[in-house]
Amino acid sequence: MAETPVHMWVIFWGVVAAALVLDIAVLHRKPHKISLKQALGESAAWIGLALAFNLWIYFARGPQAGVEFLTGYLVEKSLSLDNVFVFLIIFRAFGVPAEFQHKVLYYGVLGALVLRGVFVLAGVSLLQHFHFTVYVFGAILFLVGLKMLWPGERTIQPEKNWLVRLAQRVAPVQHEHAGGAFWVKRGGKWNTTPLFLALVAAEAMDIIFAVDSVPAVLAITRDTFIVFSSNAFAILGLRALYFAVAKVLSRVRFIHQGLAAILIFVGAKMLGSERVAISAAASLGIIAGILVVTIAASLAFPQNAPASGTSG
Repeated sequence: MAETPVHMWVIFWGVVAAALVLDIAVLHRKPHKISLKQALGESAAWIGLALAFNLWIYFARGPQAGVEFLTGYLVEKSLSLDNVFVFLIIFRAFGVPAEFQHKVLYYGVLGALVLRGVFVLAGVSLLQHFHFTVYVFGAILFLVGLKMLWPGERTIQPEKNWLVRLAQRVAPVQHEHAGGAFWVKRGGKWNTTPLFLALVAAEAMDIIFAVDSVPAVLAITRDTFIVFSSNAFAILGLRALYFAVAKVLSRVRFIHQGLAAILIFVGAKMLGSERVAISAAASLGIIAGILVVTIAASLAFPQNAPASGTSG
């Protein structure tokens, strides 16, 4: 596997930094409630940026790398839908007003980028030095996928997460929102706000999501640049995705079964990698097909009422 030239990493980080600055300094300079129209527009822009970057990789690194990036991006984007349910629960648990939700997600994305970088480097290193870990990752994805096939009624209580409880012990909590601030100074002491606790909960949940999503992309390719960049672009578009689909995603009846099928497929791909070689192009077709069938089945057999279940 050819090592990624330094200039490609520089260009990647330049694009990411420019997009984040534009997002926070221009599009969301002032806190406001994000409309569906704005969310859809921004989501389309993030997807367009990812596809443009994909096209650049295709010509800079070749068709194989281009297909691997697109497949990894599609996998991560699909699994990101599961995050949306959890964000809804977190915001409700901590009473985060609509106008401040983007701020929590924005800084949550920054933390997620660092966390995913650590997971990607660790995952690639393990696979390179300890071949048996491919079966460990495959088994984890396969079992998680089987569990998601029948999600049932599950309860997530982000306020009881160990990182949230640790944050509450480190600094006292002011239970009122302070104009969108994470910290406020009262009586000479710094206090956290519910907004900060929501951010901690979001980062804590991303640790769990990374355990699924990073190995899933590693099943497609072991190229560190492709794995991390495809993860990064999917994460960058997660905020807009949340505001675009949060209210309607629960009506996609078979969403969990579709995501489960993707995890089962990539898990089986890793477990059988020594016996059956599945190309990146074939993987892309299978994953895209699963998503099409999931959406078509949900439209053909809609549920009578929005699902109240959650996922993790």
